[in-house]
Amino acid sequence: MEDGTKAKLTIGFLAFFASMWMTFLIYENPLITAGMIIVLLAVMLVLSYVIITILEWISIFDLKTNAILTLVVLTTFMITLTVYLLQNNTT
Repeated sequence: MEDGTKAKLTIGFLAFFASMWMTFLIYENPLITAGMIIVLLAVMLVLSYVIITILEWISIFDLKTNAILTLVVLTTFMITLTVYLLQNNTT
């Protein structure tokens, strides 16, 4: 497997596991929680693939720096989403 593909998958899974806890805080229904976990995994993998591909296409930084930047962006995105969902949770 190529280093770029390994980095995309690793960053996607790291961002997923870093943000997975928010589904347990917000949703109490196990079916909704399982669905959100599956959707969250798919979104994190797709976003990590797209962001790293764009950063590699621009080719300013090396792969390690691109992976770290992608992880920071995805984690910040999920923290912001978590805060938004917790503030607007009506259950």
